[in-house]
Amino acid sequence: MSRAVEELLLGGVDFTSRPTHRKPITVATGRCSGGVVRVERLDEHVTFAGLSTWLAQPGPWVAGFDFPFGLPRELVEALHWPTTWHALMQHFTALSRDEVRGTFAAFCDARPVGAKFAHRATDGPAGSSPSMRWVNPPVALMMHAGVPLLLEAGVSLPGVHAADETRVALEAYPGLLARELIGRRSYKSDERAKQTGERLIARKDLIEALEQGRTRLGLRVRLSHAMRDALVADASGDRLDAVLCLTLAAWAAGRPRHGLPDLIDPLEGWIVGA
Repeated sequence: MSRAVEELLLGGVDFTSRPTHRKPITVATGRCSGGVVRVERLDEHVTFAGLSTWLAQPGPWVAGFDFPFGLPRELVEALHWPTTWHALMQHFTALSRDEVRGTFAAFCDARPVGAKFAHRATDGPAGSSPSMRWVNPPVALMMHAGVPLLLEAGVSLPGVHAADETRVALEAYPGLLARELIGRRSYKSDERAKQTGERLIARKDLIEALEQGRTRLGLRVRLSHAMRDALVADASGDRLDAVLCLTLAAWAAGRPRHGLPDLIDPLEGWIVGA
């Protein structure tokens, strides 16, 4: 890993479209050298303003964000929405949340069972939910809230939007890395009744695997004892998801084109590491 990469600030952001004290936006920050990702901070923001302040800090930095950056081309063309990314996002984010839900629900209602949602090319290799999904998980609403923050901050989104190349935002999906380490075992839930001992054990196993570097990324995660305890104790998994996004950002920072394929649909974007 080059000295330039080792000096980079790295971030991982577990995002929510409606941050509160109970469900904040969680940001992990750190640096990477010698194949070791050192997690230095875990911060929680109960407003979008807190994240905007983080985004405004000078580069160079690379960060992974746990929300989609693009919509399926099939959906966009069917709705006759703009087919360039910036114009599409301006159109999409100008809609109300209710308009987004209603438009996407009507699209799905008109389609056959088993093919309700349109998918991006990246969804298959990433194993991710369709970016038009508005509930369980509401990733479309996360994009609706998150993309304007990135545009306002003037950061670069490789593959879809060029801006300040010293501040790079990548779409990251923590489930991609988690499944590689612990399979389909669930390690988190926002519902207290589902915050079980089995999920606690899964979080411990996932953290241990990250620390031992048992992924194709070739990186080991280093945590303080206090930080490890905080990740284990967080039954929502938000802190752990932020660290997973940070790890993906660390891998991308050392790769050509941030590890993205040579050919990406500039309307849809791509999930780093997929």
